[in-house]
Amino acid sequence: MTDQNPPARIGLVAATVAGRRHADTLAAAWPHARLMEGETVADALRAAWAGCDAVVAFLATGAVVRIVAPLLDDKRTDPAVVVVDEAARHAVALLGGHAGGGNALAEQVAALLDARPVITTATDAVGLPGLDTLGWPVQGAVAAVSRAILDGEPVRLVADADWPLPALPPNVRAADEGDPRDDGYRLLVTDRVVPPDERTAVLRPPSLVAGVGASRGVPAAEVAELLHRVLAEAGLDPASLRCLTSADIKADEAGIRSTADALGVPLVTWPATRLAAIDVPHPSEVVRAAVGTPSVAEAAALLGPDGRADDATLLVGKTATAMATVAVARHAPRGRLAVVGLGPGAADLRTPRAVAELRRAAVVVGLDQYLDQVRDVLRPGTRVLSSGLGAEEARARAAVAEAAAGRAVALIGSGDAGVYAMASPALEYADERIDVVGVPGVTAALAAGALLGAPLGHDHAYLSLSDLHTPWEVIERRVTAAAEGDFVTLFYNPRSRARDWQLGKALGILAAHRSPDTPVGVVRNASRPGERVHLATVATLDPAIVDMYSVVVVGSSDTRLVAGRMVTPRGYRWRS
Repeated sequence: MTDQNPPARIGLVAATVAGRRHADTLAAAWPHARLMEGETVADALRAAWAGCDAVVAFLATGAVVRIVAPLLDDKRTDPAVVVVDEAARHAVALLGGHAGGGNALAEQVAALLDARPVITTATDAVGLPGLDTLGWPVQGAVAAVSRAILDGEPVRLVADADWPLPALPPNVRAADEGDPRDDGYRLLVTDRVVPPDERTAVLRPPSLVAGVGASRGVPAAEVAELLHRVLAEAGLDPASLRCLTSADIKADEAGIRSTADALGVPLVTWPATRLAAIDVPHPSEVVRAAVGTPSVAEAAALLGPDGRADDATLLVGKTATAMATVAVARHAPRGRLAVVGLGPGAADLRTPRAVAELRRAAVVVGLDQYLDQVRDVLRPGTRVLSSGLGAEEARARAAVAEAAAGRAVALIGSGDAGVYAMASPALEYADERIDVVGVPGVTAALAAGALLGAPLGHDHAYLSLSDLHTPWEVIERRVTAAAEGDFVTLFYNPRSRARDWQLGKALGILAAHRSPDTPVGVVRNASRPGERVHLATVATLDPAIVDMYSVVVVGSSDTRLVAGRMVTPRGYRWRS
């Protein structure tokens, strides 16, 4: 997906005038991209390979292959390479498609050059998640297991806990207890060290937290050696380390910080008072006297990055050398709930982040008509839970229940999920067992405002006229306040067959505080088939043309019609 940021350092290589012109387009958009120089184009390409995180070469694919072939080392460390033809018709992800971000970079280059991205990794071609794209380290027979998944062969999923994985195809199935098929392909999700074989790939979930205590000036080598020894003796893989943790007074300890940097994990620290509140098996009065808590390593490991010791199990008690102490805890997985706003309806107003979350989910929950808008972007194997109008609370509860069970869930709504949509009912029930991700969307109000002109140029108020959950007396009081405050007023849920009088009543309240010629805009099906824009005034609007697919925008006393468009001035007094 194109919502990823481009690599930090991009080397651009071009041999022709056209190639350099295309390179200039990328350099203008990306300050971190630069045209590489060299006596020959091959020298420039080799310099980009050595000094950049990614390379975009405006050369023939064959030429690039011949130049970089001797430089290839490891896909986890080699830079991504994207090749663009002379006419900038295609952006080919040549190397580092997943591991190096080449696929995403090809899409980004194509977007800037109005080219077509060419991505040939097999999983992307058929819409399956690559094992190396799930955000976790993956080890073992990755290519063999990926090929088995693609070929539809049975693959056993063996997980130590219910981690929120994305949708996997039907041939990847959780192993039954006592399953005798040990000679087939396996996908393990574990933090334990397992013997390698030719049919097993291992995903490393971020389950481990290492608490570290140390004397002032501890060498980094001593911390790292102790940590790796403790993990090895416990049969735990360092790739599952989520973070290192310690006391606040150790936040600047170079030996601890450099160890975290070398592992590529953050260092999280806690106040001594917070550490002292954690029950540990091996408290020390000596440590209490020195730092104000009877435990640093064990307590910090249990607190983890989120301060939630209740979901942690101490696997390795404190183990010490002359200047360092380490303890290791395993933290239980939490489900993942993405609350996704789909925008007003048009696919091109749906954000890349929304699409990425839909493809990240194993379960998608939503209103049936909204699910119909996105079925084409869901991965094979995604479980869909749909329901009809009026079941908002049931949908919210279903999504939360699925996430609480450890699954990756996307709960969808139109517009922005936080504006008269599913975020509020869902988050009323989502507790500490769930990681929540909010994905903003283009609201109906914004889509309507863009079609009407610029009615939202100054202060405005959103109001729902539905009295199904809010008493009309409360709604009426809020409409009156918006009228008295001279806000541009947007009405959601303005009129239905069962509620046909509320809009007229609300317009009457506004009319008492507005000129009769105040502009009013009605937008129906914004960005969807049947889109319609109607302009009227407070005095002339006929509520009968409005329904539940409409948004009504009533101007303030400053709103004007300019060339047939609603405009609310921002109130500035410009000076020459």
